[in-house]
Amino acid sequence: MLVYQDLISGDELLSDSFPYKEIENGMLWEVEGKWVVQGAVDVNIGANPSAEGGGEDEGVDDQAVKVVDVVDTFRLQEQPPFDKKQFVAYMKKYIKNLSSKLDPEKQDLFKKHIEGATKFLLSKLKDLQFFVGESMHDDGTMVFAYYKDGAADPTFIYFAYGLKEIKC
Repeated sequence: MLVYQDLISGDELLSDSFPYKEIENGMLWEVEGKWVVQGAVDVNIGANPSAEGGGEDEGVDDQAVKVVDVVDTFRLQEQPPFDKKQFVAYMKKYIKNLSSKLDPEKQDLFKKHIEGATKFLLSKLKDLQFFVGESMHDDGTMVFAYYKDGAADPTFIYFAYGLKEIKC
């Protein structure tokens, strides 16, 4: 199994159990999330509650919760939305912090294509949800989510260069 850690914070943000598609010259990865129900267990023990005077839900404390699989699996923490000025400020700081952690060959490619990836994200800014890893590191890699045209499940966007592949 492969796990992808944030190069800056060390938080686990993704694994190979969630396939990704490269976009924007490989700068960004798109991952399809799914809404799932957690905690709901339907156990039929063969009893007939109506014959015993019990109601349909008597004695049942259903703790079912609907969550997005990617957010739940990697314990992503949602952040308040950014306006354009805040997003541009975050990107400038992120580019500076990440560039210093990349080898020279990756730095050149990163600097060449990050502007296109930033413009892509800016074009979707009003529709994006913002997430950070479990440690909530201020300078860490941000994960973005949005709903494609009419989709019921969110699509997540990751900065490919901000992730380090770890074999488990």
